[in-house]
Amino acid sequence: MRLRRADDSEPSPEQSVPARPALEPAGALYVDSADTLIRGPWTHRFIAANGARFHVAEAGEGPLVLLLHGFPQFWWSWRHQLTALADAGYRAVAMDLRGYGASDKPPRGYDTMTSATDVAGVIKALGEVEAVIVGQDWGGWLAWSMPGLAPQQTRAVAALSMGHPLVMRRALTRNPRQRRAWRRVLEFQMPMRPERRLAREDLVGDVLRDWSGPGGFPDEESLDVYRRAIRVPFVAHSAMEYFRWAFRSVPRRDGRRFSTSVNEPITVPTLSLHGEEDPFVLLPSILASHRQVTGPLNFELVPGAGHFLPEEAPERVTQALLEWLKSL
Repeated sequence: MRLRRADDSEPSPEQSVPARPALEPAGALYVDSADTLIRGPWTHRFIAANGARFHVAEAGEGPLVLLLHGFPQFWWSWRHQLTALADAGYRAVAMDLRGYGASDKPPRGYDTMTSATDVAGVIKALGEVEAVIVGQDWGGWLAWSMPGLAPQQTRAVAALSMGHPLVMRRALTRNPRQRRAWRRVLEFQMPMRPERRLAREDLVGDVLRDWSGPGGFPDEESLDVYRRAIRVPFVAHSAMEYFRWAFRSVPRRDGRRFSTSVNEPITVPTLSLHGEEDPFVLLPSILASHRQVTGPLNFELVPGAGHFLPEEAPERVTQALLEWLKSL
């Protein structure tokens, strides 16, 4: 039975909902998905798509730019770009991926094909035909995959801090440095232990600190927000399921089908942003990913930044996105 606070009514799909002013301290006993609806100059909505309910934070009007977060985060990682894109004349929508934040957390569906169908369904549920897909980390993996898995809904893609899925898979077998950089992800394949470390220890803080650059991220506010968000029921397990599918599917039929689908040349306009100090996804993996693109490609290496570009270098990321969007 789900506990519910007196002010925690269940919103229906496509209903705008009031935002909570801020997350409670990370040490609080109970964490609810409604606590991730942080107040700001955006509107929180719930949208039905692909048989599930997804939370989005939306700001502005104009061409749709859909923002996809990574691990161990949720929609809030795009807070700086949401407002800047809206001010520049775009409809900016930051989505909680399946299993994160205030989106549904079903027991299955964490493969990339289902994620792409989720994203395509959200685009259509928003009343749009297509969108510019912008993703960081796991969202970047999905952004690279969208032209092959949902081409009709993909106008252009921007991938931050992540290489193309097929390139990353090859790098793990052929590049010892990239394999060492992903040693924590290899540990995520263990059952239950990563979930316990996420929910009961400070694995979130370890990841945010270890994968960021020297510029001061994460601050205490960000640490508290992400520590609490990962403790929303089922989020820790859902987050691990993305990584487990990415590894375990390689020899399976669904993994081979995915590889075939995303192996087509990417012809839509593509932006690649990478932090110069990123210790998790190494620069050779990014440069090799660019060979998958036959359409217009823009690449920028962000000095001094690590893996979490939208928060480590918000102004530079926003500027790069706006300059690229104007060229589409």
